[in-house]
Amino acid sequence: MNIVFLGGTETVTGSKYLVETKTTKILVDCGLFQGYKWLRERNREPLNLDIHKLDGVVLTHAHLDHSGYIPALYKQGYRKPVYTHSATTALCAILLADSGHIQEEDAKFYLRHKIGKHKAPEPLYDKETAQKSMELFKSVEYEQVFTIGDITIHLQDAGHILGAASVIIEAEGKRVGFSGDLGRPNDIFMYPPKPLPELDLLLLESTYGNRRHEQDDPYEQLAKIVNETAHQGGTVLIPSFAVGRAQTLQYMLALLMEEERIPRMSIFVDSPMAISVSDIYCRHTEQHRLSHEQCHMMEQAVTYTRSVDDSKAISDITMPHIVIAGSGMVTGGRILHHLKRLLSDHRTTVLFSGFMAGGTRGAKMINGEDSVKIHGQWIPIRARIEAMHGLSGHADYVDIEQWLQQSKLRKNTPIQLVHGDPDALESQCDYLRQKTSYQVEIASYKKILRL
Repeated sequence: MNIVFLGGTETVTGSKYLVETKTTKILVDCGLFQGYKWLRERNREPLNLDIHKLDGVVLTHAHLDHSGYIPALYKQGYRKPVYTHSATTALCAILLADSGHIQEEDAKFYLRHKIGKHKAPEPLYDKETAQKSMELFKSVEYEQVFTIGDITIHLQDAGHILGAASVIIEAEGKRVGFSGDLGRPNDIFMYPPKPLPELDLLLLESTYGNRRHEQDDPYEQLAKIVNETAHQGGTVLIPSFAVGRAQTLQYMLALLMEEERIPRMSIFVDSPMAISVSDIYCRHTEQHRLSHEQCHMMEQAVTYTRSVDDSKAISDITMPHIVIAGSGMVTGGRILHHLKRLLSDHRTTVLFSGFMAGGTRGAKMINGEDSVKIHGQWIPIRARIEAMHGLSGHADYVDIEQWLQQSKLRKNTPIQLVHGDPDALESQCDYLRQKTSYQVEIASYKKILRL
């Protein structure tokens, strides 16, 4: 068995792992590269494989850095199955179509305003292609065993977001685990990841390999930021990932208002995708900690703005209010329009609540840049910039080490670290080498590993 690392190496984006046996080829994850331009340009490069010889794709979860290249694969002629958890299928139907739509709209905007170097900018794929690619999806449940060629596969709960899974494959006498993105043991919304079985190799994420999550009460931190901004008569803008983070924030804000820890004010979820995802979360209460009643409270406390006109109408509000909008790393979406309008207002608070990949606008804002470029225009940053690290859906390096110890791995199990920025990879590698006896190495781009 060979494993070729086609993405998710030395970066947190573009996860793609080609598994080859003598008779079968599959991809585990099929994500988009995001962040730095030199990474995004990889999305346009030919894949280092013959897609017509690919027998199947298995997705760990729905986030675009793990699933967002599926429509591009479809556009190139791929027509074999895409296996994933049923909740991931439901989420991908939303995320992939939205990704295609955003790419179409961005291309039109750049063409209309003559932004960028290309005379006729083209999306990597459009909404229609994304929707057609959903025909390939075949849903499976946790622990359900299925096969692709001579490879036996099952998924197990990884926490993180709805439907997120670790992928366990067996072929040619070897068992390999792909952690996917791992959730936290005490997440507000999701259950903890299930421990692993005995493996011959583990590909392990390391997003938070050099950071611990804050131990402060996230409710207290959120209440403080909202109250201080409201006292100044300002607006809280929260760039948010549509899957997982937006729902957690809705619930937290609803609970804080219910407990009278923040004033009652308008909360807008200005993301059609996040709205649809919230509906899916509330239909799958068996997979997370919230009850039907808590989900109802969460939805009743906010105003959903689906249309463009409803989104634009938010700008007419002069009273303090809160806007949750995508995208989480400020790489696109409706949050850009709110930032263009309010980023130069000192009364505004921009609250980040998750990981920012290097090179994204979100990362630049958190790192203290004086201005940020939006739609070809440099916007001065006078707003207060805050970050809540305690809401991340990723396990940190201590959480991961404890999860590994709970698992049935042999003491000398080989581990390849993936899905982390270079500093995080180095730190997690050093930490695991000190704390465990696993054979830990850092995977490199296009590396071929033979088992």
